Amino acid sequence: MKDLHDRGRELYFIALIPHTGLREEIREIKERMRDEYGAGHALRSPAHITLQMPFKRSFADEAGISDALERFALQEQPFTIDLDGYGSFPPRVIYIRVRDPEPVRSLHSRLKEMLIEILAFEQHEVMGELQPHITVATRDLTKTAFSEAWPVLREEAFAGGFRVESIFLLKHNGRSWDILREFTFGRR
Repeated sequence: MKDLHDRGRELYFIALIPHTGLREEIREIKERMRDEYGAGHALRSPAHITLQMPFKRSFADEAGISDALERFALQEQPFTIDLDGYGSFPPRVIYIRVRDPEPVRSLHSRLKEMLIEILAFEQHEVMGELQPHITVATRDLTKTAFSEAWPVLREEAFAGGFRVESIFLLKHNGRSWDILREFTFGRR
């Protein structure tokens, strides 16, 4: 396994995470993808919508990142995400669709600005175009398994939703992703 913690740097990412019940429901789908199609990589993180792709920073930077995210979140207000069916990024990714991506894209746009202006992220470090989704199979889903799984899932219904009242900072532990901190929105 490639060492993700090179030269004293830790690996983080920022996401929206649904409530526990929905997380468990999505975990069962990920387990099905592992059991039926051999794709278990998505089980290494909780169900989430990525706002900022993984980035490396020194452990010493963690407090500053947390402070900036806390101040950012206090300026945000809650919104609702509705999930509707499945989508794919051929040939290896199957995900749960976000019905209306605009509120997530808007939040991402503001977050991106803060990451660049306050935390001095380089332009290449921040996500450009955001396609909000919740991944259920990725990376280790072979092209053959994708061609078997996608026709099945695209016909299946999935409906759910959750109230977004916070953003989360996740940290890689060397094997999987842990929720490090939750930053609750201040405007209600």
